[in-house]
Formats: sequence, structure tokens, C-alpha cells
Amino acid sequence: MYVCICHGVTDSQIEDAVDNGAHTMKQLTHELKIGSQCGKCCQCSKRVLNNKLMKISEAEPRVA
Repeated sequence: MYVCICHGVTDSQIEDAVDNGAHTMKQLTHELKIGSQCGKCCQCSKRVLNNKLMKISEAEPRVA
């Protein structure tokens, strides 16, 4: 699904960027230009970012 129409960024591209180390909105903005034009995508982008980070943290083995 397209998240940022201004720059043609999809949720998959955001998830790929997170997998490659972009773990903040600032890093996503730098890498994908998310939120740098009209800003209407920021809320949805943040949701995709947080969901992906939650999936990553749930998949990591817990240290006991």
C-alpha cells in the first residue's frame, strides 16, 4: 500500500528500511523522504514503523 504519495513510498519499502537499520522517523525521512513534502503520511508511516519494530522485538529470543 502506498503510504507517501508525494514520494511514492510503500509500506513494504518502509519495512525494508527498518530491516536495514532505519528505526526512527528521522532515519526514514533521511532514507525515503517520508514526511518531507506535505506531511500527511507521517502518522501512517509511524504506525508501519512501530508495527515492524514490534514484530522484530517479538521474534528476538529472550535472554533469561
